[in-house]
Amino acid sequence: MAALGMLLVVGCVVLQIIVLIKLFQTEGALKGILGLICGLYTFIWGWMNATRLNIKNIMIIWTILIILATVINAMTGGFSYGTMPTNTP
Repeated sequence: MAALGMLLVVGCVVLQIIVLIKLFQTEGALKGILGLICGLYTFIWGWMNATRLNIKNIMIIWTILIILATVINAMTGGFSYGTMPTNTP
């Protein structure tokens, strides 16, 4: 189950890169670098320009992946499931 959470996060990163490329092409380097530093800016910008740039399907899938990744990683302990020491004698 934790592997599924990691796979969903990888999917989120791939979709973020796709939207980030559109951001660089449309808005230029300065806002593109801002989107690279702050993923939330890329996400909000993508939704604001989804119909104009014809990336609405990408944004819907990205939103669903973010929700699913958050839920599954919270249920399985996220990426910290193997870092806690066990008290076995």
